[in-house]
Amino acid sequence: RGESEESGDDETRRKSINGDVDPNQPTSTSESSLAPTCSAETDLFDDVDLVHCRIGKIEGLEVLQKAKTLSLRQNLIKKIENLESLSSLRELDLYDNQIRKLENLSSLKDLEVLDVSFNILRKVENLDELTKLKKLFLVHNKITAISNVDKLTGLEMLELGSNRIRVIENLDALSSLQSLFLGTNKITKLQNLDNLHNLTVLSIQSNRITKIEGLQNLVNLKELYLSHNGIEVIEGLENNKKLTTLDVAANRVKKIENISHLTELQEFWMNDNQIENWSDLDELKNAKSLETVYLERNPLQKDPQYRRKIMLALPSVRQIDATFIRF
Repeated sequence: RGESEESGDDETRRKSINGDVDPNQPTSTSESSLAPTCSAETDLFDDVDLVHCRIGKIEGLEVLQKAKTLSLRQNLIKKIENLESLSSLRELDLYDNQIRKLENLSSLKDLEVLDVSFNILRKVENLDELTKLKKLFLVHNKITAISNVDKLTGLEMLELGSNRIRVIENLDALSSLQSLFLGTNKITKLQNLDNLHNLTVLSIQSNRITKIEGLQNLVNLKELYLSHNGIEVIEGLENNKKLTTLDVAANRVKKIENISHLTELQEFWMNDNQIENWSDLDELKNAKSLETVYLERNPLQKDPQYRRKIMLALPSVRQIDATFIRF
């Protein structure tokens, strides 16, 4: 993420700033600290990389007015500020800092990618002006609710994994959303997804879900990840006929059922459940493109003919658990 593709003369103009910061100097980046690295052609910089430089404050970046991407990963930044001059930015990466609040971003009206993962955010806010945003990464913060994203109607990817969210809500306006990641939260129910007609990837692993439901309108869904929950029955997938990947690993499922209509399945993850009947594999026989099956750590695996029986039942499969089939 963050690497644009260029060729010819444009490539010769592509540069990046590598901040060589003396640990004995103040940790904030100022215009004077950038000056030795920047030439008179500073306005030609496209991608600016200031990763792991012990930067404590965002300042002195006015020389980068035409920058398209700015990476400030793994620094000591506590506040988003002083970005008003960078109106040309398309991508802003603030991953792994000490930021407590989303703020002072309204001038970045052309921003398409924003990553504020691994910070200390408690709330999604102040993003209304970023109407061109396509990807928003807020992984591993302390966010308790999905809120204030209704103006981001062009958003295609939303990543909110590893937070403290309890309810799926306030997503109705995100009709362009293609990928939604909500893994490792405290969500108990699949709900309020009806308007996400363009969603192709839904990941909600490691939550507290006990029932597969609320997916009937997601007719374009291709990848569904539900591992490490409390699901007991495979159900509610009648309208999700385009699924190519179904992950229900590490749940409490006793029977493979209600998926014979998923003819486009390519990967089926059912390890760490309670499957014990070989006849259950009949549910997968209509998936002629099925290549990968995970069934380890089910009662089935105790059968000494475990791999052979899977190969006979599902001849298209090329990988069983983590091992490829040798022919």
